[in-house]
Amino acid sequence: MTTGDQDPTANPSGYPPPPPASPYGDPMPSGYPAPPVPPAGGFPGYPPPPPGYAPPPMPGYAPTPGYPPPPNPYGAAGGYYPSLPPATYGQPGGLGVRWGARIIDGLLVGIVSWLLAALLGSSGSIMVTGLFSGVLMFVYFVAMEVTQGRTVGKMALGLSVRGPGGAPKPDLRQSAIRNAFTLLPVVPYIGGLLGVIAMIVIAVTISSSPTKQGKHDELAGGTQVIKG
Repeated sequence: MTTGDQDPTANPSGYPPPPPASPYGDPMPSGYPAPPVPPAGGFPGYPPPPPGYAPPPMPGYAPTPGYPPPPNPYGAAGGYYPSLPPATYGQPGGLGVRWGARIIDGLLVGIVSWLLAALLGSSGSIMVTGLFSGVLMFVYFVAMEVTQGRTVGKMALGLSVRGPGGAPKPDLRQSAIRNAFTLLPVVPYIGGLLGVIAMIVIAVTISSSPTKQGKHDELAGGTQVIKG
């Protein structure tokens, strides 16, 4: 080597040389040998895979014939089994048909309450008729739902009230909670207004619910009015 020539392996900067690059383009960590690069024909002793070859499936357990597949915790997007649809207990009753049943029941209770007020000579008193209509409406709805699962109006229009979880009928407590708003007319002077506000809230929540469950159904633990 002449004086003007420079050793290509020399490192005039004084820093350690960079680590050798792996065959895959990434620098290899210090102290690890580079992995072998497979030759074009594959490793010696192993023939290359044929064209279009798919890798074998991941090991696991095949479903037993006659038994349903296990649930997939990742849902349909997870890949293996589709997620189960939510449980349904019948076609929900819409706001229109429920309002029609409420009108029928209101007319029946209104006639009875007016007759009672007339017998007592208080048919001209708004407070007395409000007391009769509120209490009778509450007792009527609770008694019919607990014993029959439906009122006369719901019977006429093919509706019924289910308890939470699809129970055939609501129990006494659930029915009392979902019909508590019918007692609002008993409140002096502002009872009628409170009753109207409660019915508006219930109507709005029924319309916005995919299962047609109103606020009173939610407070009762999940009761539901269905067709049938």
